[in-house]
Amino acid sequence: MIRKSALYTPRILEHPGLIAVHSVGIYYVCYAKQKDYLEIVTFMGNDFINTVPTVMGLLDRESLESSGIIQVQQQPYLNLNGANVLIGFVDTGIDYTLDVFRNEDGTSKIKFIYDQSIPGTPPADFPLGTEYTNEQINSALASDTPYEIVPHIDVDGHGTFLASIAAGRPVDNFIGAAPDSEIIMVKLKKTYPFYLDRFCVPVEQENAFSATSVMLGVQYILQKAEELNRPVVICVGLGSNYDSHDGYGIFSEYLYNISNNPGVCLCVAVGNETQARHHYFQQFSLAGTPETIDIMVGDNAGDIFVLVANTISDRISVSVRSPTGELVSRVTPRSGFTFSSQLVLERSQITVTYYYPLEGSGDQITIVRILDATPGIWTITAYGDIVVDGTINAWLPLTGFVSPTVEFLSSTPYNTITSPGNAPGGVHCGAYNSIRNSLYPNSSWGSTRLPLDLPDLVAPGYQVGGYYPSGYGTMDGTSVATAITSGACALMLQWGIVEGNDLGFSTPLIRAYLIRGCSRTDVMQYPNPQWGFGTLNLLQTFFYMREL
Repeated sequence: MIRKSALYTPRILEHPGLIAVHSVGIYYVCYAKQKDYLEIVTFMGNDFINTVPTVMGLLDRESLESSGIIQVQQQPYLNLNGANVLIGFVDTGIDYTLDVFRNEDGTSKIKFIYDQSIPGTPPADFPLGTEYTNEQINSALASDTPYEIVPHIDVDGHGTFLASIAAGRPVDNFIGAAPDSEIIMVKLKKTYPFYLDRFCVPVEQENAFSATSVMLGVQYILQKAEELNRPVVICVGLGSNYDSHDGYGIFSEYLYNISNNPGVCLCVAVGNETQARHHYFQQFSLAGTPETIDIMVGDNAGDIFVLVANTISDRISVSVRSPTGELVSRVTPRSGFTFSSQLVLERSQITVTYYYPLEGSGDQITIVRILDATPGIWTITAYGDIVVDGTINAWLPLTGFVSPTVEFLSSTPYNTITSPGNAPGGVHCGAYNSIRNSLYPNSSWGSTRLPLDLPDLVAPGYQVGGYYPSGYGTMDGTSVATAITSGACALMLQWGIVEGNDLGFSTPLIRAYLIRGCSRTDVMQYPNPQWGFGTLNLLQTFFYMREL
């Protein structure tokens, strides 16, 4: 991913090894073979780290009534069910054969499926994948062999589930938050082996997606919404720990820009990382005494990716000690240079890479990769070469992207919101247990490295009912809470855009109304890092809106 305005952009576009280029707003998504890519990135200098797409994973862990959504659906003077509003998903796909995605006449409520994983006929001007239209989906549903016509399958079921609770039609005793809304589903393709290796993603992790694929998916949803002249909610139930959590970068910047468009509402999950012990925080003393970051590693943990971040005013360097005491001495900071060392008495290999100053924040990140990690306690020692602010943050990858036997010995649940949920733009959704009115234990906590009060709110995210390809079931997590919130936002877009009450409705306005309408208790102060501004209450949101 590169900005069109970057000085090195013409050199990249003229490189003979470039396979394809796709325009996404003020950015280009470029494709090249690995050997050419490694040459092209030398044109960017230190800005290289800002252009590398992170790898993202799924955030999966009576709900609608608790959120005030059923009451809004049944309110006779509102009568909102999401009619003429689109809800777009960038996820694992959708089981289009389920009754929950069919209208009363048996036709599909899915307007488009863009499957990036199937080579074929991509959407116009898009570089990959296959597009399936509502007409093709209806033809498949009328056939005895639907998958011969539309061979799209949601193997994981995550996308199907989120779509059902956000936009599912009434089936038995089930109903989605915005049952009359229509769906655009983008099935993301698994990221390339080069990035899987770079970020030490376990081989068994199938749901690893590149941020560039998500950008293409979001652009597709926006393009289709514009063609249909419909307002759209975009549900992002994905997250990543592979960045500095500073809220900057091309991907976060892109989502922020599109979230301000009238008729668009972006909903983003904040992650399920509070209990994972994947975040470390410490402050250098005034004397600048080195700080140790201890990591417990179990048997057969494989490769480990650790990201250490410090602020713009500071510079740090690191050393690494193995469980047997073998030391990789303090590595001198050189931005963009990777130091590599094969241990003598152990099979493990260590790489250390520094990047500074980062675009946007000006901060420094240090990436330590422990390949084929020996079990025991590994120690990264951070030295303060320049100490003014003195704060150090470190993150291990998202749950599922590192062995469950790997964790920081000294961890904190704060600042565990995943990217892009830690950046401006969007409605940032945490999760709570609506049965017991308690916080969902894994829902990520704020604050963030930017001075943002996050999450914005919490929505039901525990034992929420919905549909998998295999049938009815339940799911936990902030992605579920985000899907419920997306359905609520679809009802607001119907009221504002479709019914003409406020044609300027966009993410910032909807976010403000939702925050004001949240349910709160007298026993805690708001906003707070766990509950944000309170629990989603759509009916109360409309009560406050009528006072304007």
